[in-house]
Amino acid sequence: MSASGGTKAIVAALGANLAIAVAKFVAAGFSGSASMLAEGVHSVADSGNQALLLLGGKKAKKAASEEHPFGYGRERYIYGFLVSIVLFTVGGVFALYEGYEKIAHPHEVEHWYWPVGVLVFAIIAETFSFRTAIQESNQVRGKLSWGQFVRRAKAPELPVVLLEDLGALVGLFLALGGVGVALLTGNGVWDGVGTMCIGVLLVVIALVLAVETKSLLLGESADPAERDKINAALVDGETVTRVIHMRTLHLGPEELLVAAKVAVQHDDTAVQIADAIDAAEGRVREAVPIARVIYLEPDIYRAQETEGESVSEPSDVTGPRA
Repeated sequence: MSASGGTKAIVAALGANLAIAVAKFVAAGFSGSASMLAEGVHSVADSGNQALLLLGGKKAKKAASEEHPFGYGRERYIYGFLVSIVLFTVGGVFALYEGYEKIAHPHEVEHWYWPVGVLVFAIIAETFSFRTAIQESNQVRGKLSWGQFVRRAKAPELPVVLLEDLGALVGLFLALGGVGVALLTGNGVWDGVGTMCIGVLLVVIALVLAVETKSLLLGESADPAERDKINAALVDGETVTRVIHMRTLHLGPEELLVAAKVAVQHDDTAVQIADAIDAAEGRVREAVPIARVIYLEPDIYRAQETEGESVSEPSDVTGPRA
């Protein structure tokens, strides 16, 4: 995911949430609705999620230091994880509590045209934001399904915005349905039921995001296609004859660490090996531009020594093992 693409989707979501928050506060001021006021606070919290993603992107651009020699790319993962926590607590848990209160103490929907008008406006704004997130995601999604894209994306911003916008849009329709049934039946409990459904939806989305961003924080390897490219680029068939084993690790969404032990000819000189290693690094960077940090260890291939060696990325090992 490009930084610009992610930023465009985040800004669209931020603008939508701020516009919805203003609409809810205006409706609360004219109608005196406490629930609409609470919803306005909720939308401000949603806007804070986008602000966190933007802040994470800015912090991730800091140059590497002696204390952090591999840079700050994982800041984006940290702030993506914080968003999942905020979505769970301020979004899901708050909606569940609000729904419970409406069911326990039901009352008729007052000044119905205000909440309905705000919900319709919010649906339009969220649709625009969701459409932008889909367009930006399609530029990097390739042939992956949406589920695969959310699970495999190394940049957290687009999956976060996608799922948050999807949850918000579905939640708005649930809220509109709850308000509509409450108006038709005169029973305010339905408004609470709709809010409870929104809470459950947001909690599920928050848990999915938390699991995915936790995996990124722990450290994920390159995608299989990228590992295959790196593997092929390392071997020149002359000095570098095979990859004995290799490890890859994302230092950030667009920065990859590659560490590999490669087999060289036993009679090559030190100069030949050094030149071959430099050439291999160049081929890897050309094949996979995000491979920024590369450590290669030349060795003599001994089948009996590599038989029992643990390999965390099996597809990276080339050649048959005796």
